[in-house]
Amino acid sequence: MILSDIRQYLEQRGQATLADIATHFDADPDAVRGMLELWMRKGKIHKQMATGSCGSSCTHCDPATTEIYVWNEQRRDVIPVLPAECGHN
Repeated sequence: MILSDIRQYLEQRGQATLADIATHFDADPDAVRGMLELWMRKGKIHKQMATGSCGSSCTHCDPATTEIYVWNEQRRDVIPVLPAECGHN
């Protein structure tokens, strides 16, 4: 897995959770997160949380499933993942 592989994956999908990306590349989520941070610094992607409380008050959800990475130059045919209610609050 290299940076261009992640770029291509997100360009094709438009967005994906950290867990989806890690599973696709059979990689550790922390290693993938580090690579995604590089793309964020370059302004190519941004991170959003699945719900407003994820990452703050809720500690029940796996962060890898609630971190959604969005390619900033999305294709028009991509259907966005909408924030869901956590249910753990």
